[in-house]
Amino acid sequence: MLIECDPNGDFILDSSELAERFGLSLTDLRRHMRHGSLVSTVEIGTAEHEGTKRVSLRLGNRLWRAVLNDANEVQHEQMTVLRGKSA
Repeated sequence: MLIECDPNGDFILDSSELAERFGLSLTDLRRHMRHGSLVSTVEIGTAEHEGTKRVSLRLGNRLWRAVLNDANEVQHEQMTVLRGKSA
């Protein structure tokens, strides 16, 4: 997956590749984005992880994460299905 960084430091991901990761059509992914149900975070690596970033995108119970190197190239990615807490 190609991940770019714009001049403001915001990350730009390819919507069609992201839709594929979540198992959605591009139309459905964009609908979720418009409704604010796709949540993203970026963590900057420190100490032994200096120069790396972790991009996380959550939609419902699905969490996609990618670790980027200092050139913003994906080094590792994974999709996790989060389970609810049992009573």
